[in-house]
Amino acid sequence: MCTLCVCASVLADVTVKLDPQKTGAPISKYLYGHELFRNSDLFYMANYAQTVNVLGCIKVTNTAADMATTALPLELYHRHFGTIPIAVSGATGNLDFSAAWTKDKTAVTVAIVNPDPQDQPVKVDLGGLNVKEKAKRWLVGSANPESDNEPGQPPNVVIQREKADIENSTLLAPRYSIAMYRLEVR
Repeated sequence: MCTLCVCASVLADVTVKLDPQKTGAPISKYLYGHELFRNSDLFYMANYAQTVNVLGCIKVTNTAADMATTALPLELYHRHFGTIPIAVSGATGNLDFSAAWTKDKTAVTVAIVNPDPQDQPVKVDLGGLNVKEKAKRWLVGSANPESDNEPGQPPNVVIQREKADIENSTLLAPRYSIAMYRLEVR
């Protein structure tokens, strides 16, 4: 099967899982990102068309320019997600996972997309990997899944950075969010 056909097939499967009109553009965008990352043996590069206005990440008016909510996952993954894919398996319900080692293999990054209206604790099996109990967590999301950022107005959705305690190998996937964890190896 050609790469383009595989891409269309993968993205069609993802589209069935989630309606971006009901769960927010940032969340739906990164289901696509996870699929591309999981299939990185097939894809060397993915491009994002129309960066300004219409479908884009940058929204402008005559007097202001701001990042749309669709830009935030791109920024988050570019700055913080690992580069060496790790296979993820298991039943996840509506949650979508992706994981990767950092380039220097000092940490594992785990990203969880939660399109549901409830917070969900997730027990992860790290295969015996010994990680620190304190982790970094970045969140993109909002209690209102239809929130958007408008040029010249205070942003409704931002990337939040916080510390997270990892107890019993459990990560929290807040409602309508992308949660990314950086788990440092001991």
